[in-house]
Amino acid sequence: MKHTDSTGISRRRLLAMAGASAGAAMLAQPLLFAESGGNSPAANATASTKNTSFPALKQIDAGLLNVGYAEAGPAHGPAVILLHGWPYDIYSFVDVAPLLAGAGYRVIVPYLRGYGTTRFLSGETFRNGQPSATALDTIALMDALKIDKAILAGFDWGGRIADDIAVLWPERCKALVSVSGYLIGGQAANKAPLPPKAELQWWYQFYFATERGRDGYDKYRHDFAKLIWQLASPKWNFDDATFDRTAASFDNPDHVAIVIHNYRWRLDLAEGEAKYDDLEAKLAQAPVITLPTITMEGDANGAPHAEPSAYARKFSGKYVHRTITGGIGHNLPQEAPEAFAKAVVDVDGF
Repeated sequence: MKHTDSTGISRRRLLAMAGASAGAAMLAQPLLFAESGGNSPAANATASTKNTSFPALKQIDAGLLNVGYAEAGPAHGPAVILLHGWPYDIYSFVDVAPLLAGAGYRVIVPYLRGYGTTRFLSGETFRNGQPSATALDTIALMDALKIDKAILAGFDWGGRIADDIAVLWPERCKALVSVSGYLIGGQAANKAPLPPKAELQWWYQFYFATERGRDGYDKYRHDFAKLIWQLASPKWNFDDATFDRTAASFDNPDHVAIVIHNYRWRLDLAEGEAKYDDLEAKLAQAPVITLPTITMEGDANGAPHAEPSAYARKFSGKYVHRTITGGIGHNLPQEAPEAFAKAVVDVDGF
């Protein structure tokens, strides 16, 4: 097991991975940060988003959902699926996607259930926020897009989805990039009380456990999300336009139901669905992830997170941890897109 804070990537290696000379020209873009030192504040800190949009969004029926997603890069390139969290959306990757596309990857960035243009196919489907249900959404999307195997990279809910897939369906995951590391868990583990300061960081989870919390989130969902952004990334000076692009995705008609169920289920305050019991039982055992992995953390992450040393042994394959400096908070892909893209390229070469 390898555990380090910084690795470089050579131009020659990137060119070999990209393949053709046309790809080489694209790799002359900022993704090359080859000699920039991936953890340099100057290389990674950003106060505003460089890109403001994706190419036209696509929709596809996949499992229980009609999924809205952005796609970039060559159709036959190696697949990368970028998974967002709460309260964020696909715009967390608006600067990451073009970097990876320029390196020759086929990049898929889906809205999770309850976000953006993703919709349930049936009004009768239970609005379930269980981890295994959201992981199955990604598998269904891969099936619909005829993607056999992909690099999975995410943060927050998306990091947990990626981790879950890595243990439930390792044959579908080539490699893993996970912000805040090992995020697999279950209801039993969540029953154990934490020290008061740690519990305070989860204040919103307890708020969501009440009907007042559900109503408050529904009424003030944009203000609520902005507060979480500020608390989770205290040194990220995002502007209103950056926040508003993401906040529009919370107007999804199922958003509140999915968010509330997710956090209530974690505390065993809401029932799940029996069809996911076997998957959740496996996740509750906290299995080791055997796939090549890079975990990441921002040096100014204000959201609840474990120290890297606490989860390093949960990765038995080739493994590197990177702490990204320069005031980087919880929304690491949007705050440090070059470092995140670099991690995807690097883990592909493990």
